[in-house]
Amino acid sequence: MPGFPGWLAALGPGVVWMALAQGSGELIWWPYMVAKYGLTFLWLLAPACLLQYPLNLEIGRYTLLTGESIFRGFIRLHRGFAVFLWLLMTVSFLWFGAFASAGGTAMAALSHWPSGWSPRAQSLFWGYVSIAVFLIAILSSGVVYTLIERFMKLVAVVTVFGLLSACLNSDVLNALPEFAQGLLGPVAAIPRPWDDHDASKLLTAITFAGLGGFWILFYSYWLRDKGAGMAGLVGRITGLGGAEEAVLSDGYLPQDDAVGAGHWQTWRQFLRADIMIGILGNLFTTLMTCLLAYALLFPKGLLPQEYELAVVQSQFFAASWGEAGRLLFLVVAAAFLTDTWLATADAVSRIQADIVLTLFPKARRFAARQWYYLFLALLTIITGFTMQLDAPGPLILTSAVIGFAGTIVFPVVLYLLNYRLLPVHLPHWARPQRQPWLLGLSFVVYLLLAALYVNASFKLF
Repeated sequence: MPGFPGWLAALGPGVVWMALAQGSGELIWWPYMVAKYGLTFLWLLAPACLLQYPLNLEIGRYTLLTGESIFRGFIRLHRGFAVFLWLLMTVSFLWFGAFASAGGTAMAALSHWPSGWSPRAQSLFWGYVSIAVFLIAILSSGVVYTLIERFMKLVAVVTVFGLLSACLNSDVLNALPEFAQGLLGPVAAIPRPWDDHDASKLLTAITFAGLGGFWILFYSYWLRDKGAGMAGLVGRITGLGGAEEAVLSDGYLPQDDAVGAGHWQTWRQFLRADIMIGILGNLFTTLMTCLLAYALLFPKGLLPQEYELAVVQSQFFAASWGEAGRLLFLVVAAAFLTDTWLATADAVSRIQADIVLTLFPKARRFAARQWYYLFLALLTIITGFTMQLDAPGPLILTSAVIGFAGTIVFPVVLYLLNYRLLPVHLPHWARPQRQPWLLGLSFVVYLLLAALYVNASFKLF
């Protein structure tokens, strides 16, 4: 097993995880629920975030020990089931262009340009502009993942700094003690009647408190291109500005020797730390957005609706810095949401190329980079079209609900993969040492959430 390169060199996928999680729902659904229902559901946030730890751990474990993507593992486990997941995933990501549209809303409110256009048309215009900018950046990059990681780190830093600054407002600080109590459980009766239409939004907020659905599989591909563990022996996707590398679908198993055992212990520590950076960092920023929503939006009854999501939430920063704060938030929100398109387009293109090369041997006459750019082009065209169909809120929600089906089955599939299929091929020191009770807990909770959602949607009971 390759040696550990050092913490500063290795850390990164967790920060990408954090930045993508922020833009893929935390800026949208949790503030909405808090602004509408106060502290009623806030106590669910921390458990929902931590619930994803065992899933990320098992996804990362497979990639670090084999150098393969998690979808390659699914195909090894059961080809037919993997194809089913592939089709479901493909459908779920047809709508992710809505994040660029939501970010475009922020830029439209910031610039009010093109003049004479409707707010909706301006949002779409800036959404398409952001997509074009990101495509140029990907094409001109050396190693694509390096571009993604650096940009997402920048977004994470700017977001945390901006939210912290906004939370220093006196009105926000005065609300902090009561807000903190809400983390332990409901502190009062629900402030307004429950709206059944919010069932899917609450489901999305809980399940996507982090990276839910098929988004969670991205972590495997980031670790792979980062060169973590055995993935250091496989190639990376490069931009047109970098030399093409041979990207292998099949990985390698670690040799049974003392050196490899020592390296694995360090890689295990890295994996846990990297995951917790993503989860706790995301939890921290989500708590700040919820605190701001509780202090500033809830008392006024302001609710983020449809494509005005980012505009309504500019009230966060306006409370601290006036008009300058409002403008700054819109810039941050634009990066916050459009970076979601960048990271998602990249990851989904990687996954599609990986699956095609694995399932269809004849496809290997073309390099992985060529397939990657083909799918990137297709995704850009498709999402550019779906952005026209509806406002960002419903589109993001549709993607989340479809992806929830994957969330339910992932704990079971990861158990079969890492605790039944893989261990017999590994040295004893690389095999799981404990029973995956946390993985089982995740499965039970997600199954219960699915049952509650179906009941709320169809009034079965």
